[in-house]
Amino acid sequence: MDEFELEDNLEFILQSIQELMEDQGDNNAFGDANQNELFASLVNYDHDNMLPDVSAADVAAGKDMQGIPWDKMLFGRDQYREMKMKNYRNYQNLSYNREDALQECKQVEKDSPYYDFRYNTRRARSSIVHFQLRNLVWATTKHDVYTMHDQSVTHWSSLDQTSTELINADDCIVPKQRGHGSQSVAMVQVTTMAVDSNLLVVGGFQGEVICKRLDDDGVVFSTRVTDDENAITNSLEIYQDPSGSRRLVAANNDCSIRIFDTEYFDLLKHYVFPWSVNSVSVSPNGQLFAVLGDHEDGLVVDPKCGKAIGSLRGHLDYSFASSWHPDGNIVATGSQDTTCRLWDIRNLSQSVAVLGGRMGSIRCVKFSSDGRFLATAEPVDFVHIYDSYADYGKAHEIDLFGEIGGLSFSPDTEAFYVGLADQTYGGLIEFSKRHQHHYLNSLW
Repeated sequence: MDEFELEDNLEFILQSIQELMEDQGDNNAFGDANQNELFASLVNYDHDNMLPDVSAADVAAGKDMQGIPWDKMLFGRDQYREMKMKNYRNYQNLSYNREDALQECKQVEKDSPYYDFRYNTRRARSSIVHFQLRNLVWATTKHDVYTMHDQSVTHWSSLDQTSTELINADDCIVPKQRGHGSQSVAMVQVTTMAVDSNLLVVGGFQGEVICKRLDDDGVVFSTRVTDDENAITNSLEIYQDPSGSRRLVAANNDCSIRIFDTEYFDLLKHYVFPWSVNSVSVSPNGQLFAVLGDHEDGLVVDPKCGKAIGSLRGHLDYSFASSWHPDGNIVATGSQDTTCRLWDIRNLSQSVAVLGGRMGSIRCVKFSSDGRFLATAEPVDFVHIYDSYADYGKAHEIDLFGEIGGLSFSPDTEAFYVGLADQTYGGLIEFSKRHQHHYLNSLW
């Protein structure tokens, strides 16, 4: 994984506008607007006066769900979108033409929304430490969501609309547990997280792993899993192995995955691969790992021995996200080549479907717990929700503006959350599942 800094979304657009104005001279779409005017129309730098939350009632009254005042901008939303599409530069590690990646993509119908906007709060914002890692939003119920902002890991309750800090990663963290490799950590830059049942785990830029039980104060365990200078904790997953024991698996930039128990956090297994491991996800029965990294091909791995039992060949660039369908047969992988590929583990000779993004890499991939929906997120602006019941041929596209920090379905699939990291118009956006109550319609 390369350590590469992207420009802030709005500043990037400003730069693109300025270049367009210079290229087109007096014929540019923005007239005589100068750089200061464009900044004033795009960005509010007054962090002490945070923009208000946005409700469904606000949107019904005509307000933008991010609170962007398009009527006061020098250009409209459609014009902004068109320019962003034209000027956005997707990051690549390998050399290839995007058209080659997209030529196998399925034709997808943008169907009516599967989820409706419900609420956008500024009190549970997302932020991003590493531009390739976007797994920073986790919902454990339709009302309970965990996010990270400025190294503060917080719990957001949509029920009573309160945000509570659980871990301040800038502080010196002294774990309650002694031994088993536990050690204090400080000034942790949070790169990834996972929450399951009563356990919250976050990973850091220097190989840190921090574990907190949600029913207890403080941190139960923390450590640095490696002293390697290339140590980033890229992904974490909590799962149940075939014996019924709870496990934690961490993927790191030192070409390793490590498996811990979740009682004492003993290191049980350590497997090394030929390249930095960017993502590991676990099949529903705990018997297979999908392992992706700094290579165009992924692996299906037996966690008992760490050996590859199959390869995922088809992507043209590095991959950073994967998710298993609850039936355990299908795994989805998201790549920097701007596609999500679906694989059937019973026949890995080729992917069964290829789903293309609008602009950028697929950095976050999540199946809903019932297997009905597959959600993917690009680095900026676009989230896609595909309908597996329609063989992924229908999708709901959510069109936003800003860096996407993560997404999550609630376990009951009734809520869907997107963390938006834009410094001005960001927030945690909640969507509610749309139900077709035809019998109610007949009453009107």
